[in-house]
Amino acid sequence: MTDLVIRPLVAGEEHLFDSMPDPLPQLRQVGYADGIAGGGYRPENTWIALRAGRVVGRAAWLLPPGAVGAPWLERFDLDAEPEVGAAMLRAAHEALGGPGLYFAAMPAHWRRRPEVLAVVEAPMAAARLAGLVERGERVRCSWTGTPLPATSGRYAFRPAADPAEINALVARIVEPDVLTGVEIARAVGGVDLATDPLAWLRGPAGDWRIALADGEPVGLVGPAGDACYPLIAYLGLLDEAVRSELLVEAVRALAAGGAREVIADVDAHRVAVLAELERTGFRQLRSRVVFAPAAAQAAPPGRTASPAPHRSNRR
Repeated sequence: MTDLVIRPLVAGEEHLFDSMPDPLPQLRQVGYADGIAGGGYRPENTWIALRAGRVVGRAAWLLPPGAVGAPWLERFDLDAEPEVGAAMLRAAHEALGGPGLYFAAMPAHWRRRPEVLAVVEAPMAAARLAGLVERGERVRCSWTGTPLPATSGRYAFRPAADPAEINALVARIVEPDVLTGVEIARAVGGVDLATDPLAWLRGPAGDWRIALADGEPVGLVGPAGDACYPLIAYLGLLDEAVRSELLVEAVRALAAGGAREVIADVDAHRVAVLAELERTGFRQLRSRVVFAPAAAQAAPPGRTASPAPHRSNRR
């Protein structure tokens, strides 16, 4: 690593981050300049590795204004050996008070795409060398107007009566099928979207839909049309048979409100849920591999302690 310089940016050097070509331009991501303008990215939380004056590694930690948590690593690109990236991460961790979460964004189906693997193997190896370990993967899916499948008419749907009814049903659902933005809710607001969605989601209770079979609730969905984009924030079932029709109901409600695209996030191991989303007309947009410090205890997907909530709709 001769002639290697590792350091944070200083104000006025933001152009150095974008001097490194984007290795995965097909990913939909917030641009670094836009992140600086919005206050989520900051020069002092952005590190670069330079070799002979050229940026060969860059890492940007994100913390939106008003967030209650610690910055997390949102952008990490490497055009060098993994040891260079690991050295940059270790230096940044020391300055930032220790290692934290890293959300590694990948194009859809990245494990089956050799050209993507060639790009992401080095930064992932660097993250492991720096003491981070994989803690799961989340898949983002998108519906963009595909005709919705017909429903059986077996189930009825109605708006939720009030927050108390939503909370009572949430308490009965062990593992929601869809939780969109769960990692952001946790990192920004300290909110567990799986167990306390109303601490994060704004909007009237009547926007939520309850699925009924013979008058009894069998499922609950929280569409959010007023988030940064329309999304299915929460979908949980008491009877798996209602999954497809509850998805259709949620998309139909958002489309009726003017949505041209609907986003849904699912844990990658939930194969049946992903298959149902695809049958409903969703396609996979990207994956997010979650890395955490090796010493941290892994929490089950969507489950964590909940500090004081921060009310918002986030991506």
